[in-house]
Amino acid sequence: MENWQIALVIMTAYLVVAMGVGIMAGRGQNKASLSEFTTAGRGLGLIVMWFLMGGAIFSAFAFLGGPGWAFSMGAPALYILTYTAFAILPWYILAPKIGAIGRKHNLYSLVGFFQGRFRLKALSVFVAVVAFLAFIQYLATQMTGMAIIFNIMTEGRVPIWLGALAAYGIVVAYVATGGLRAAAWSDVFQGMLMILISWTVGIAIVYQLHGGVGEMFTNISRTEPGFLRIGVEGSTMSPMAYATIILVSVIGFIMWPHLFSKSYATDAKTAKKTVIAYPVFALFTVPLLLAGFAAVGVVGQNEIDTPDNILPYLITTVMNLPGWLYGLVGAGALAAAMSSADAITHSASLEFHDGVVKNVKPDMTEANTVRTMRLLVVVIGAFAYLVTIFGGQGLVALLLGAYGSIVQFAPGVYGALYSKRVTPSAILAGLVVGVAANYFFQLSGVAAPLDMNAGIAGLILNVVVVVAVTLVSPRQDRKIVDEYVEASDDARYLSAGVSERESELSRR
Repeated sequence: MENWQIALVIMTAYLVVAMGVGIMAGRGQNKASLSEFTTAGRGLGLIVMWFLMGGAIFSAFAFLGGPGWAFSMGAPALYILTYTAFAILPWYILAPKIGAIGRKHNLYSLVGFFQGRFRLKALSVFVAVVAFLAFIQYLATQMTGMAIIFNIMTEGRVPIWLGALAAYGIVVAYVATGGLRAAAWSDVFQGMLMILISWTVGIAIVYQLHGGVGEMFTNISRTEPGFLRIGVEGSTMSPMAYATIILVSVIGFIMWPHLFSKSYATDAKTAKKTVIAYPVFALFTVPLLLAGFAAVGVVGQNEIDTPDNILPYLITTVMNLPGWLYGLVGAGALAAAMSSADAITHSASLEFHDGVVKNVKPDMTEANTVRTMRLLVVVIGAFAYLVTIFGGQGLVALLLGAYGSIVQFAPGVYGALYSKRVTPSAILAGLVVGVAANYFFQLSGVAAPLDMNAGIAGLILNVVVVVAVTLVSPRQDRKIVDEYVEASDDARYLSAGVSERESELSRR
């Protein structure tokens, strides 16, 4: 068999196994249960949550976009390591609060969180629309990655449209049938695979091309001065642009609805343990970045169509490795893309249902709600597929563009949890201004002030508007506000134990 045929067999076998894991995970569960479909019964354990949170964010972006940025941008690609080290830390405090509110009010989505606290239909609809558009960008990242892997690993025999359809079709199938539990257990399998393959292949590439990590960076510094630095001659990014890319990623991380909603799927102690363990999962990005750096000086920028192709190009063309290794790398990259695509597709159906469908038809039964969500998984998947096939942009650009919108949810989330004064109209006005500014800078070609990230520029305007409108608008009903704030305050007792709660009550 030729190399591309061996690769195709291995990748196809992986897809079959992934499909089986996803469908088996959902078997034996109550298919009509809203709690089961949306939060897996709110009882996911540490190992599953660790892989679910890791798999939900490390995706085709990690296997293709990360090495592509290291190859084409140099030092700015290291923002990936910086933000993964810090971005999940707020979840240590936020997850118990959000989880307590979710249990009290039976919530499972970000839209539901906003609606319960601010009671403003227009805000719920707008949050759903913003999340939907960002999700489509994120899904396009994953499907583009799937398509690239199939196309390159089979030496062009599998076209872009077919590669994306085959891999993502399987994701839609097991998410629609098994909900969050199917996505979670699929991520366990996919996460183990991509960690193993990334370290094996990434280190092998560095040592075969350069003899070691130190020698590789020495070669780059000698041939391309400034490529490994920020804000100097020869570098590819200014300090302000680099800092604000990190900032938008850190603030926006937990604002992603598919990560935010995982606060509802477990208890406070498990969420805190997940935060502590999470950086270990993130370490798998290190060898992938090193593989991208290894291509500098070995592959010319004009030799490939897009930097996102650099890792598969190294494996199939530069190093001329055996077909079974093609297949393993392809399976690892597919695992990375699918582990994000399943969580995103599942969450997109929840957010769109709560923000749009529920406001149009609020009296749906639980069974009809679940059926509608399953249908939305298919519809959203089809729409994202069309955007992928007919769209453009690189993987990192797509992801950063989506972050610029998602980060605008931060004032509303933190305001709901920590402020009794912030008003619904202020949050809506700030969100509209922030999202509009982000899209303006992204789509118009006009650079944001001081070369900052478009999302951060929008967030600054967002916060200013929230503060200004809050000062001139009437207070929200105190009872509604207290229900949220008190529920979030109770979260610390869920972590600390009943005795502390009883002790404080006795002091009162």
